[in-house]
Amino acid sequence: MRELPKKFGDESETLATRFLEQEGFVIVERNYFARKLGEIDIIAQREGELHFIEVKSGKAEFDPVYNVTPAKLRKVINSAYYYMKTKNIDIPFSIDALIIRYDEVEFIENVTL
Repeated sequence: MRELPKKFGDESETLATRFLEQEGFVIVERNYFARKLGEIDIIAQREGELHFIEVKSGKAEFDPVYNVTPAKLRKVINSAYYYMKTKNIDIPFSIDALIIRYDEVEFIENVTL
């Protein structure tokens, strides 16, 4: 039964990747897992800035934006710092959310502000 949500999640991330590429982003990594910290759905770069992007999608009446919780953001932030440290990267970055409602895509930059 877990296969359907995973398949839906993978399809949503593929749609998100296509959207980001059309917006001028270069996809650096997908599904980056920082051991004991968490996963970052998409890491992308545009204009010299790294974007750590959490993808949330849903088909139900509950808006997927509400799944971008403070706890989830903490995991993404910690994972982003870990990623930059292990890759020895020192450039500007932002934590973003990409919300998919049916076929509508909403990109929210700097969700931690």
